[in-house]
Amino acid sequence: MRILALDIGERRIGVAAADDRTRVAIPIATITVEGDPVDTIVRLIQEQQADELVVGLPLSLSGALGPQAQRVQALVEALTARLPLPVRTWDERLTTVQAGRRPPERRRRGRSGRVVPAEGRDALAAAIILQAYLDSQRHSH
Repeated sequence: MRILALDIGERRIGVAAADDRTRVAIPIATITVEGDPVDTIVRLIQEQQADELVVGLPLSLSGALGPQAQRVQALVEALTARLPLPVRTWDERLTTVQAGRRPPERRRRGRSGRVVPAEGRDALAAAIILQAYLDSQRHSH
């Protein structure tokens, strides 16, 4: 079973994936939103042959639904209506900040100090969301 997670922003969507055997989230892509994000996400789900979708819900620090969280919820409702698979939300508070604070990646040739670009942060944030979701499922069984 393949599980995808999304970190939805206004301009970009970070994407991460895991399978139910390894249960390790891996950042896989950042998609630039052009046009209807629902169509883009539906195509992505089909291409990735996903069996489940987890969408980060950007709650405020107090846990309230702000404007961005309301936009994401509306998107989740549209996805739920179009996709034949479970679509779940997961509290994503601070995941983008967490992704930006990860140590810089090292290049294969041994050079260090590279800053993770914004595009990388979006996919990494999706992986953090997915790993938290997977870990919670492991502990609930």
